[in-house]
Amino acid sequence: MAAENPSEIPVTEQENPRTREISHLPTAEVVRLMNEEDARVAVAVGRVLPEVARAVDAIVERLRAGGRLFYVGTGTSGRLGVLDASECPPTFGVPPELVQGIIAGGYEALYRATEASEDDRGAGARDAGARGVGAGDALVGIAASGRTPYTIGAVEYARGLGAFTAAVTCAPDSPITRAAEIAIVPVVGPEVLAGSTRLKAGTAQKLVLNMISTAAMIRLGYVAGNRMTNLQPRNLKLRARALRILGAEAGLDDAAAREALERAGGDLRVALIMSKTGRPRDEARAALEAAGWVVARAVEELPRRD
Repeated sequence: MAAENPSEIPVTEQENPRTREISHLPTAEVVRLMNEEDARVAVAVGRVLPEVARAVDAIVERLRAGGRLFYVGTGTSGRLGVLDASECPPTFGVPPELVQGIIAGGYEALYRATEASEDDRGAGARDAGARGVGAGDALVGIAASGRTPYTIGAVEYARGLGAFTAAVTCAPDSPITRAAEIAIVPVVGPEVLAGSTRLKAGTAQKLVLNMISTAAMIRLGYVAGNRMTNLQPRNLKLRARALRILGAEAGLDDAAAREALERAGGDLRVALIMSKTGRPRDEARAALEAAGWVVARAVEELPRRD
């Protein structure tokens, strides 16, 4: 059998000359090499920021019009999408339906490898259809190698319906870059362990997904300055954070912030509106709903009552 042409091997599968002897090195050298390789990731992501920004703007346009954002992937890529989606409700107070993760093999694949499922192109389309992906939505396909049939199938399906589509991959000019409207391609180079894309490629994907969801929520108005005004304080740590945000935003001391949060039924958003407008809880909540859950917009709509 002829040897595989290196030029035909995806960059994510190529051997890294800088780590060729890593199995023979002491632990300190192993982790130093890994750290040096990881340092290259942020640089690679920095080169694709224009594409990230374009994708965010397109996603925000769909979300403002009532659409949803779907992440689709397999293996590590799919897990990263589900992770980012699952963190949006507690961080930004949005419903879980707004940002959703779709992973090949279903949620069992979050803790158990189901690699064979990634080869089914039709399954990607079927799973996207089962979630109700439509023309008004946005779908981001995540595939380190850019060749994953499942993810490409989902992207093609969504784009065929008229949904906005983007791809996050570490392989330039790969099939998924041609399937999506916008391709975000941080080229991080060969992995520390050849083909182990949970490493640099996974880190790059995580950074990009952080940017997409965070920037989108900022643009939608769920952040004031750098404070998460729509935070859901569901445990002691988050309650303490909510009290700090409330105190800083409304100019309240600790005791006053605690009282305000209690009067608002533990809802930071309502507490902020009540504190800034002097309105009762029911009026603050009604204004919040009318304002699409954007605190600043609700405050603007309610003249202050002292």
